[in-house]
Amino acid sequence: MKRTYNRLTVLLLVCALIFGNAVTVLADGDGGAEEGVPTLGKVNITDNSFFELKDVYMLPDQGSKNVAFTVTIHNNDSTDLMFIDYWVHLLTKSGNQISVKILPEFKDKNRITPKSTQDIGFYATVNEKTELSDLVFRFIKWDFSQPNFERNLGEISVSDSYSVVTPAGGSRIVKMTGIPMKTSIKKLLTSKNEKNYNATVVFVMQNVGTKSIAVPAYQFAIRTSEGYMYPLEAKNLKDLTIDPQVDKELELSGSLPVSVSPDGWQLVIIQNIADLKLNLSVAYYELPAVTETEGVDVGKDYTFTTKKGLYHAKVTAFNRMPWEDQDMLTANLVLSNQGVDALPIPDLTGYFFLDEAVKIEAKLIRTDNIIGLPVGSSINFQFIGKLPYTYNFSKVKLVLQEKESDTKTNDLLEFVNSSEMMNIPYNNVGEKFTVQHVGRNASYKVRNVHTFLGDANDTFMVQLEVENLEKRSVNGTKLVAQFKTPDGTVYPATINEVKKKINPGGKALLFLWANVPKGFPATGLHLLIGEAITEGKLTEGDGKPDGYINGSAYWLPEEDLTVQKTLDKLVLAPYTFTINHISTWLNSRELRLTFNYELTRDLLLETNTEGRKLIITFEDEKGAKTFSREFDFKDFDASEPNDGTKDTKIRLGKVEKFEIKETDEELIYKLETLKTYRLSVYDSFQGQKKLIGTQEIAWFSITD
Repeated sequence: MKRTYNRLTVLLLVCALIFGNAVTVLADGDGGAEEGVPTLGKVNITDNSFFELKDVYMLPDQGSKNVAFTVTIHNNDSTDLMFIDYWVHLLTKSGNQISVKILPEFKDKNRITPKSTQDIGFYATVNEKTELSDLVFRFIKWDFSQPNFERNLGEISVSDSYSVVTPAGGSRIVKMTGIPMKTSIKKLLTSKNEKNYNATVVFVMQNVGTKSIAVPAYQFAIRTSEGYMYPLEAKNLKDLTIDPQVDKELELSGSLPVSVSPDGWQLVIIQNIADLKLNLSVAYYELPAVTETEGVDVGKDYTFTTKKGLYHAKVTAFNRMPWEDQDMLTANLVLSNQGVDALPIPDLTGYFFLDEAVKIEAKLIRTDNIIGLPVGSSINFQFIGKLPYTYNFSKVKLVLQEKESDTKTNDLLEFVNSSEMMNIPYNNVGEKFTVQHVGRNASYKVRNVHTFLGDANDTFMVQLEVENLEKRSVNGTKLVAQFKTPDGTVYPATINEVKKKINPGGKALLFLWANVPKGFPATGLHLLIGEAITEGKLTEGDGKPDGYINGSAYWLPEEDLTVQKTLDKLVLAPYTFTINHISTWLNSRELRLTFNYELTRDLLLETNTEGRKLIITFEDEKGAKTFSREFDFKDFDASEPNDGTKDTKIRLGKVEKFEIKETDEELIYKLETLKTYRLSVYDSFQGQKKLIGTQEIAWFSITD
């Protein structure tokens, strides 16, 4: 009887381990023949039923690799098969066992009825040196007559030749929340400048199931032959639903540095599992040869003649960018003088023509600080039009005109581009983007991101570094900023602008932020910024922008969620804060917290700390007594009081025996053990906060 009880206990523990951890990527099907699904092998369960191992994917992810795989159970017997009686172990060929977890969508898929099949998805994390060919999958049945309660049914090893990459020109069935979707690459389009390849992949999805499917918010990336991964933006993915037997095309666009090899690129589909903070591969595709484009005039130099002389003109970029409840259509025109005499700047105008059918009025924006065209010089113009963000087109034409009088215009040139090539320049994580315009040369780089937690919602913030590349002190250009999620949702961002001029070679740190819902998908997010314009000119002072120019996008780094276990050198950019020599004193109604601190600042970095506070929180071990104190960043650089009173503000420099007093008439009743307390430091922004350091301290001791 005792032995039976022990077996039951073990069985319950096994069930908890198998079905207790969760989140999903793949799902069981609803019909449809599969194409090109890589199968590694089969392991018999009975004479008629068997396990089939397939779709083994590996994806690098921050110092490790995530493995995803699918086991299909084929029950060809006449009775139910219970998966709770079985399991699959993952090992390396050297014998190391790796923890395997079941994806939660499958936790209730235990009963496989006779003459049916069932997919079950799993995931695991391995170290960054492990390769697919190092893996071994061992299928077992729980058997309490065995010493380790397991009976080995068979093993499947991953061979060196195993590949999950769909060949160019082939198709692949991907199950999206249970519905089979036939996927393929229609074409690859690229362009190249001195810095990047700009790539557009046209990805086709056909619903071959029997139900409509809302396409998940997948992330997409290009993987180079060297193994580097570069993210892509998916246009029109938000709220995309595909009905049965209907196909949709998705445009995926992004940038890769010209330093990488242009050969052997692959498209990777990735699903982020937010609850687990995990990325798993869904599919890989070999990209086809680049499709030759027709009628694309970007980067080509043309000439036109006016009464004033001969000019050279080229469009360097067409872009489509979000703006409030519309999209902006923009073209960047460079006008140059390659002759032997100086030229005046012509009175240019123009319009966009979509698919030879729809005319969009274009506004000319001139931002370069130049009054003429000396020999060998050039000037930048931007043409901007607006259209509904839901409107799709294939070809766009910019018709360049000269305004001869109030009633007469002359056509000069036409520039044509494909909608598929209208990519916003993407900057990879840590990459610097330089804006080169006469009188306002500057560079922009994302330093890091932060999420400040609140009760009802959170505040997401990006720290953007701006460097003045001019030879004079300048006011920073007013910017427009937006956050865009992988599914295409756009959140306008507020900017804490720096009020002071930035010295030559100096830098400013801007805080770009938005209030976002709980569970905001920070992974796969990108930042879009541009130079704000109002009524055809760069926005100045408190002017309200009605658009922006020179848009660029930035893929954002993963947020550092590390909480320091000491209060030494806490980063509160542009400040660094240290607390030490912490001690406590108390009587029946008063508690005194005393410490030394040092606050330093990067003096070469201008910033605006409006809305930002430092919070110090005290918590007794039992949690019966807690209190907090807030210190405004605006006081950090202020002078100490000279009226003889003790300073209660935190300021730049070193201070000894800084004191915080807490008075509570019931204090003695709220402190039970007086063993330890916790002192925590939060970075607070716009009323929300982020824990950056916490230290557990013994009562009445003095820390180092």
